[in-house]
Amino acid sequence: MIQFVLETDRGLFDDTFRFAQQQVRKIIESYPDYYPMYTSNGRWKHEGPAWTHWCDGFFPGMMWIFHKRSGVQGNNGNAQAQYWMDQAIRYTKPLEPRKLDREVHDLGFLFMPTFYRWYQITHDPKLKDIIVEAGKTQAMRFQENGQYLRSFVGENSIFIDIMMNVGIIFYAARETGDRRLRDVALRHCLTTRRVLVRGDGSTAHEGIFDLETGEFLRQATQQGYRGDSCWSRGLAWSLYGFSISYEYSRDPRFLETAEVCADYYITHSNHDGVPPWDYNAPPESRKLLDTSSAAIAASGLLRLCRLLQDPVKGHYYWSTGIMILRTLCEKHLAKKDKKWEGILKGGVYHLHKELGVDESVMWGEYYFVEALEQALTQL
Repeated sequence: MIQFVLETDRGLFDDTFRFAQQQVRKIIESYPDYYPMYTSNGRWKHEGPAWTHWCDGFFPGMMWIFHKRSGVQGNNGNAQAQYWMDQAIRYTKPLEPRKLDREVHDLGFLFMPTFYRWYQITHDPKLKDIIVEAGKTQAMRFQENGQYLRSFVGENSIFIDIMMNVGIIFYAARETGDRRLRDVALRHCLTTRRVLVRGDGSTAHEGIFDLETGEFLRQATQQGYRGDSCWSRGLAWSLYGFSISYEYSRDPRFLETAEVCADYYITHSNHDGVPPWDYNAPPESRKLLDTSSAAIAASGLLRLCRLLQDPVKGHYYWSTGIMILRTLCEKHLAKKDKKWEGILKGGVYHLHKELGVDESVMWGEYYFVEALEQALTQL
């Protein structure tokens, strides 16, 4: 029975992976050199505002994943691999100047899916230098008073999202031996753990500090229902981000935090693993799901399970990640809607600004594909 389930999942995930490749190829052909962010009525190319320029690494990131797996995708693997590498390089190279971008807190999102994946294939030291430079730029956001990396909205603000970007600082520290960089990354993680992760494993989106004293003042939000609620995408960022930080630092506090966030996600999401956009939203609003949160969580769980010493809990996280992926493939795929240009329906970008609500969103696409890659490698 277990073998049957695994074989069934493999077939489902293989088919979905091929569909994802088809959809990405169509974007390349329909909108050359365009970096999509979120759909409007299922279409990527539109004039809707971006709010902040943080997503450009995800589209080429999927191409690097497709390249990596092309060798096992049928008899035409070599041709596919070359196609996806050519396209990945084409969409990755223009991002290089952003290694010096001090306006966003998202350089991990930009460079780890792209230049890092490229470097893993070629080991070209010039690529590593670009990643390290981006990590150093990310570290410039550190506020000594308060001990955190500030968000793009203000010097007094910290976002849970930054946990997904602190890994690039850990990477730069490891590759250069710079203890100051490692210390910045560690202190940011510890501050986030203290002020944004609650005792039950839920998370706040934003924290506000007193700039003069460094005192933490209150939890807040830009995208969640309230400052004291749990925005599901932020929880997924935390689950995944603390897993990354543990991988780099081996600080057991970060693994503990990743686990408590994972447990909150599992126990408070719907039975099929897809959460509401905010766990504390009113009942009617809570009917709005966010498949991008589910995709991030699935990928995070499949990563987290490999870090645990306890095989029982590791299998629990692995099987939950697989279950979430199965749900996304069976219930939320855009495959039956021929006019829909995304891969995964039902994502939410910014509810309050009415941006990308119940649409495809590029981070949801990327982490969905990443989770599929992990599952297909492990099944």
